[in-house]
Amino acid sequence: MNLEFIPVKTRIVNPPKDEIWDIIDSLKIEDGDIIFITSKILSIHQGRTVKITPETTKEELSKRESERFLHYQNESEGFSANITITDNNLILSAGIDASNAADHYILWPKNVDELCKEIREHIINKTGIKNLGVVATDSHSSPLRLGVTGFTVGLSGVEPLSDIRGEKDLFGRELHITMVNEIDPLTSMAVLLMGESSECTPIVILRNYRKIKFNKNASMKDLKVSPEQDIYAPLLTII
Repeated sequence: MNLEFIPVKTRIVNPPKDEIWDIIDSLKIEDGDIIFITSKILSIHQGRTVKITPETTKEELSKRESERFLHYQNESEGFSANITITDNNLILSAGIDASNAADHYILWPKNVDELCKEIREHIINKTGIKNLGVVATDSHSSPLRLGVTGFTVGLSGVEPLSDIRGEKDLFGRELHITMVNEIDPLTSMAVLLMGESSECTPIVILRNYRKIKFNKNASMKDLKVSPEQDIYAPLLTII
């Protein structure tokens, strides 16, 4: 299997609103590709931006955009954070970002799965290909780790989870609880190639990866679990 991650440089996508159909139409797509698109340009495509003013604070926007919000002030280490659960994701500041955004805050896109589906169907109708995945990405901080890594915030066309319960390990022991998150590791690699500063590479195409299943009905609902059902529920429920 000769899988290939293909970074795609594009024009600058400018806030407050800038539709990206010209970028989508310029992509050279093959059957079986998975297209990873940073959520930032999806947000600008939707006009999900807010002009930065003295009266507009990131904290207030984070409260507005999140389902759960906790402001944390660490006096001893000299930093603060807005910890939120937004669209059932644990994320700082509801995913709001001001980098590469001129003088705007970029909010997370709305109805991300539906937007990924719209892009996927647009490409399929144009090209006639059958198997295609579209994945929206972002970066987040993981507990007890420095640095950011990529993760999935929306998808269409690929099954994100592989259930291997009932299979046996090397010594014949049956697996009872193991499910494999197929999509986030791929997203993390794509985001690494996109970069985090001035690379102007908001899209990465994955080609020749044959281990994932294509399914036009797949969505993030197949991957997410509520805070109350999560294994880390004792920590998440205080937010």
